[in-house]
Amino acid sequence: MLSLTSTLSVAALLLAILGTRLAAAQKNFNFVNKCGQTVWAGTQPNSGKPVLSNGGFTLGAGQSSTINAASDWAGRFWGRTGCSFDSSGQGSCLTGDCGNVLACNGAGGNPPATLVEITLGSKDFYDVSLVDGFNLPVRISPIGGSGDCRAADCVSNVNGVCPSQLQVTNNGQVVACQSACGKFNLAQYCCTGSNNTPSTCPPTSYSKVFKNACPNAYSYAYDDASSTFTCSGPSGYTITFCP
Repeated sequence: MLSLTSTLSVAALLLAILGTRLAAAQKNFNFVNKCGQTVWAGTQPNSGKPVLSNGGFTLGAGQSSTINAASDWAGRFWGRTGCSFDSSGQGSCLTGDCGNVLACNGAGGNPPATLVEITLGSKDFYDVSLVDGFNLPVRISPIGGSGDCRAADCVSNVNGVCPSQLQVTNNGQVVACQSACGKFNLAQYCCTGSNNTPSTCPPTSYSKVFKNACPNAYSYAYDDASSTFTCSGPSGYTITFCP
């Protein structure tokens, strides 16, 4: 028969093992704001996955914040700009707004917004997408891991080369760049209808603007070959606004 001391020691050991396994079953997302302005991060889970950090939080210029996710989480992150919220978290943003609230609580951001998309699993898949347009430069970098494990990013200020037809302005300043699909809603840009295959929806002059500025990012729906990244077993990821 085990003594009380022995029983407590076994229990402590089991708790330690359980704690280690739980920690291993989580991954960290470290958000860093290197912009010269406040960024309001947004988080949106895929269907059936939990909302992280209430769906949104504030990152002052130069600040960082870490949130945890289960090792099978999937969803997207983005940065909102030009926001103003009251003490109850009600307000609005110039770009990436998610329903006039600080805590998006599962809602997505209004295009145009630069997206970080990720699916965690035995092998993680992640990308930076301009399919919904651009508002901020961003990079996602794995922490450790094996395999390719390269950073995915869009580090250029696409607003500076945005075609006039796609520009979103505020007080004369370009604050975001719409996608051609978002602006014109035509099958040739949205890859829908008879244009719903890679062969019938090639790059356009508009998507090439995004691709030339950000070669590692999705520029339109079928831009998979050079825009999807993988990594096995990283402890987490660093997501940097304005890297």
